Amino acid sequence: MGDRLLGKVAVVTGGASGIGEATVKRFVEEGARVVVADIQADRGAALVASLGDVARFAACDVTDEAQVAAAITTATDTWGRLDCMFNNAGIVGAIGPIAETDSAAWLRTIDILLHSVFYGSKHAARVMIAQGSGSIISTSSVAGVIGGLGPHAYTAAKHAVVGLTKSIASEVGRHGVRCNAIAPGTIPTPLTAQVVSGDPTAMEQVNAYAQHTARTPFVPDPSDIANAALYLASDEARLVSGHTLVVDAGRSVNGGSARFATAEPGTLDASRPG
Repeated sequence: MGDRLLGKVAVVTGGASGIGEATVKRFVEEGARVVVADIQADRGAALVASLGDVARFAACDVTDEAQVAAAITTATDTWGRLDCMFNNAGIVGAIGPIAETDSAAWLRTIDILLHSVFYGSKHAARVMIAQGSGSIISTSSVAGVIGGLGPHAYTAAKHAVVGLTKSIASEVGRHGVRCNAIAPGTIPTPLTAQVVSGDPTAMEQVNAYAQHTARTPFVPDPSDIANAALYLASDEARLVSGHTLVVDAGRSVNGGSARFATAEPGTLDASRPG
């Protein structure tokens, strides 16, 4: 048990699985109290039960501003403050050529990946500005810093998260509030497995793909992103704001390797030249 977040209170959207779950556990290990905000009620409740009194579950569809605000209120009503807002809920969305992109699917992806970040940041900022401190963190992607590594709506939303992060940071910094983004590469999660193989349980294949796209000998893991979020949430990062922390095992240094934008679902091949 560490103390890097001792006394701090966090809300993590998409906190019931994948990167969010790993982050919730890491935050608790370092002394934080956490609200797990997720649409997956059974998984979220089970996670909170396993963590004990330091965690609460808030049923949350991040496309609904009122539900995002309510998750933050759960934190402030329970523990009296909010020190970290991690806007992390995600979706990959439909994969295919721009000429065939469905408008409704496009808007759904933007809702989940971008509007949710706006909602979380807006309501977190209200609390944090009043208390004079706080850290807002949002999950972008390596597809948010270079092109061609994600579906079009996904890529657009993740680029927008980077821009919104900078814009918010420039406003709230004078109030003692920091705002940063994390840009993961290929991280083995059920969401990634669904894209890579068409099967959310095919973790062996997604692990192979993640290792293939990495430029280091280490296989990426959700805990790597959790550790990045831990740093940005902690006082160790007190001078870090408006930054996008790329955690991609070096994938983006040569422009990446897979063409998500036009690939068919389940056809991304770990043998594709990088």
